[in-house]
Amino acid sequence: MTDPDILNVWHEQRLVGQLWRNTTGAIGFRYDTAWITGGGFAVSRSLPLAIREFAPEDGIAQRWFANLLPEGAVREHIVRDLKLPNTDFDLLRAIGGECAGALSILPVDQQPSGQQQYRPLTAKDLADLAARRGQIYAVWPADERPRLSLAGAQDKCPVLVRDDQYYLPQGEAPSSHILKFELADYRHLPAYETFTTQLADAIGLPVVAITLRSIVKTRYAQIVRYDRPWDERGEVQRLHQEDFCQALGYGHEKKYQEHGGPSFAQCYRLVQEASSEPAIDVQHLLRWQIFNVLAGNSDGHAKNLSLLHLPDDAIRLAPFYDLVCTRAIERIDYHLAFDVGGERNPSVITPADWESLARQCDVRPQFLGNLVRETADALQERIGPAREEFEARHGAYPALQRIEKVVTTQCRRMAKR
Repeated sequence: MTDPDILNVWHEQRLVGQLWRNTTGAIGFRYDTAWITGGGFAVSRSLPLAIREFAPEDGIAQRWFANLLPEGAVREHIVRDLKLPNTDFDLLRAIGGECAGALSILPVDQQPSGQQQYRPLTAKDLADLAARRGQIYAVWPADERPRLSLAGAQDKCPVLVRDDQYYLPQGEAPSSHILKFELADYRHLPAYETFTTQLADAIGLPVVAITLRSIVKTRYAQIVRYDRPWDERGEVQRLHQEDFCQALGYGHEKKYQEHGGPSFAQCYRLVQEASSEPAIDVQHLLRWQIFNVLAGNSDGHAKNLSLLHLPDDAIRLAPFYDLVCTRAIERIDYHLAFDVGGERNPSVITPADWESLARQCDVRPQFLGNLVRETADALQERIGPAREEFEARHGAYPALQRIEKVVTTQCRRMAKR
C-alpha cells in the first residue's frame, strides 16, 4: 500500500533515500544506509552524505528538491492539467520520474523498471505540442502521460531524438533533447536563444548544442541535454547535476541576486571549490558573465549555472544554457541578474566596476580587464559572420538586427571606457 507522505529517490536501480512530508507539508530527506555504505555519492553539496535526517523544519531538502520543479505559470498549468494540489511534494510524486540530473523520484510502491520505453511523435503530435507551447500534460491522455519535470519558468518539452525521429519518454524513461517553442508574447525567443548560444560558441564559450527548427510555421529550439549522453549500447544514460541554487542551498525564488540570491562571487568560489578543473572552469565562468553584459543576456541567474558529475567522478562546470539576448526583447527587465561590482545596469558599467568584481573574486583586476577586452573584440569580430551563418541556414531573419545592435553598442561602449 502506498504511503502518500513518503517518496523514494532512485539513481538507476539503487535506492538513494527517502523524502517525506510532515503535517504542515514541509519536506525532509534521509539517505538510505545501503546507499551510504555502498559507495553512493552526495546528491548535493548542500545535502552531504551522512547518516542523519535533513529535517523538514530546516528547509534544506525542500529547497533542493523543489528546484527540480517548473515555476510560475508553467507550474500552474501542470497543476491544473493533472488536477493536483499545488504543493512541491505532490508535484514531485506526479512528475519527478525524469528530472534534470540522474535522480528519479517515485512513490514507495514503484521502482525504476530499467526499461526505456518511448512513444513515437507524429508530425501532428509535434504540431499539437507547438500549438500548446510544449505543454505535454495538456495534450496527452492520462494513461499515456510521462513523468517529466524540468525546472524554469518556460515550458520545455523533453523528448528522445533518434535518427531525426521524435519520441516521448514513457514513465521515467530518460530524454535526450529539450524542445522550446515560441511563446505568444515572445515569438522570436527560440531564434534569439539559438543565435545567442551559437554566438557564445563562436567566441569559445562551452555551450549546449542547439538548432532552430520549425513545424507548421512555428519555430522551436532543439537543445541537446548535456546530462543525457548515449552509451555504447545506443541507450541514453543519466549524469547527475545540480544547479547553483541547489548547490548553494537557495530556493528557486532566490535565483536572482536582487531577491536575496547568491552573488557572482559566491558562484565563483563554488566553482573554485567544487570543480575538478577549477583553473579552467572559473575562467569560463568569468567569460560567461562578461558575455552576458556584452551580448545583452540579463537573465543569467544562479539556476542557469550547473555543476555536472561526469562518469569518471570528476565534477565540472556544465555547458552554458538558456543564453538569450533579453535586451533585444521589449518588456523584459534589462538589469543584470548578477551585478558587476554593485552595478546592475549593463549600459553604465565602468572599468572600476570590473575591478571591484575582480577583488570580490580575488582575481587580478588586470586579468579580468584583459578578458573583458578579449571578449569584446571577439564578439565584434564574430557577430557579423555568425548572423550570416544563421541566415544561410534558416533564411533572412531581420529581427536579429536587434541583437546585433545590442552587441555592437555594448562592445563599442566598453572599448571607449
